[in-house]
Amino acid sequence: MARILSIDYGKKRTGLAVTDPLQIICNGLVTVSTSELINYLKSYIAKEEVELIVIGEPRQSNGMPSENFERIKQFVTHWKKLYPSIPIIFYDERFTSVLAHRAMIEGGLKKKARQDKALVDEISATIILQSYLESKRK
Repeated sequence: MARILSIDYGKKRTGLAVTDPLQIICNGLVTVSTSELINYLKSYIAKEEVELIVIGEPRQSNGMPSENFERIKQFVTHWKKLYPSIPIIFYDERFTSVLAHRAMIEGGLKKKARQDKALVDEISATIILQSYLESKRK
């Protein structure tokens, strides 16, 4: 089996998470500058086999797409031209930032560490991926 990678795409920073090759465990991978995302993914895919990418679909609480959704759609269109053999799917990411902050508090991180937006993005990507895997197991 190959890995599943998830993306918490942001205007400035993008959090990434990945499964193990057996697709059992999710781990945060890194947070990269969004402008460097494609180059990072190219490098990662050259080293690791990825069979699917799950990208957070940003929606407002009323279900309408958020302002970031247009940027994400542009990224997905670009990705599909570069790597048509690696599917990319959307997965609802509502409240992942809130859940990431809660996980950081419950994990005992100090306030200074909880203010690290890059860490929040990486944890959010992990939550997106974990939620996706759980939805597939049901």
